[in-house]
Amino acid sequence: MERPAWAPRSIDISMPSVSRMYDYYLGGSHNFEVDREAARKAMEFMPGLPKIMQANRAFMRRAVRFAADEGIDQFLDIGSGIPTFGNVHEVAQSARPGAHVLYVDHDPVAVAHSEAVLRDDDDADVLAADLLKPHEILASPQLQRLIDLNRPVALLLVAILHFVEDADDPYGAVAELRDALAPGSLLIVTHASYEGIPLPPERAEGAVDVYKNIRNPLIMRSREQIARFFEGYDMVEPGLVPMPDWRPDTASEDEDPYSFSGFGGVGRTA
Repeated sequence: MERPAWAPRSIDISMPSVSRMYDYYLGGSHNFEVDREAARKAMEFMPGLPKIMQANRAFMRRAVRFAADEGIDQFLDIGSGIPTFGNVHEVAQSARPGAHVLYVDHDPVAVAHSEAVLRDDDDADVLAADLLKPHEILASPQLQRLIDLNRPVALLLVAILHFVEDADDPYGAVAELRDALAPGSLLIVTHASYEGIPLPPERAEGAVDVYKNIRNPLIMRSREQIARFFEGYDMVEPGLVPMPDWRPDTASEDEDPYSFSGFGGVGRTA
């Protein structure tokens, strides 16, 4: 397999990556055939996966605009993935010029492309780090430069927590990040779930198995389990809901049925 010029030498281009599969679902070009093959296999079981990803991105943009309207000008996006049109920094800086944004990801392709996109933006940066090591994120020079933890921050954990198994204690990592945030900060979360998928669960499980087979288990949590990530936060109306139902720009009944798979929500620290 020929290595594209944009692919860092350190990555294994023979192994699918969930961030590059996500890029493929969104119509991006920074993915390999091995990613496309895995994504197409998942879509054999759940053909609406691209619609779910589009709903996820649309929710993220609405939540970022909400945060900016609430006066927040600092954004910490963990599990940010490969940059595509309508990134957090584009939405945030459009709504609130001068907003600071720090992207965090452990995928080398996502980090490399973020560096390229942000090269001329002094108000945004990217950090190669892992959600499960919050102390490394919080102590990083990139965060120290861009984010003042004494002021409210919008923390984005969008489409990442469902790739963390309970054995790795995602609730503990989210709580550690929460405890570092100033009052008035926001937590923005989306998470996959069997609830809302317009398919029998056993059919959807076929797509989940694809992720398990590429050593990136997809953890489908219930609404109640997802709500636990918001412990210590007051939920912003309308609460934890299917993504198109969270402060929609247009009538949510016009959305594709797959868009209602999983949940999104925003919480505020007291």
